Amino acid sequence: MIRILGVNIPDDKQIFFSMKYVYGLGNHTIKRILKESNIGLSRKTNTLTESEVSSLTRSTNSLNLSIEGDLRRKVYNNIKRLIFIKSYRGVRHFKNLPVRGQRTKTNSKTRKRRRVGIKLNK
Repeated sequence: MIRILGVNIPDDKQIFFSMKYVYGLGNHTIKRILKESNIGLSRKTNTLTESEVSSLTRSTNSLNLSIEGDLRRKVYNNIKRLIFIKSYRGVRHFKNLPVRGQRTKTNSKTRKRRRVGIKLNK
């Protein structure tokens, strides 16, 4: 397995699909990165050389993207801020209900399902 940006990327897939394992990289960004580092979209990941892997890492770092842990932290802090200011979206997040206006009378069973908690010893 090749490690790019701290994420293990599968060897048996095409590089375009295996780069999607990095949280925060989508189709457009991956195409841009691969074009910048002169790697074809359909190449298998296990055929990449060390220089190509380093050029991939260099080109992703040059884009100044927030990916993986930084992006997860940013999203978490945004949701936490919404909850703190008690906006409608924040309240919906806090109550574990759908946030974007979906109906809740008949659907959203998975979102409303009871969470498994930790049993406290007394």
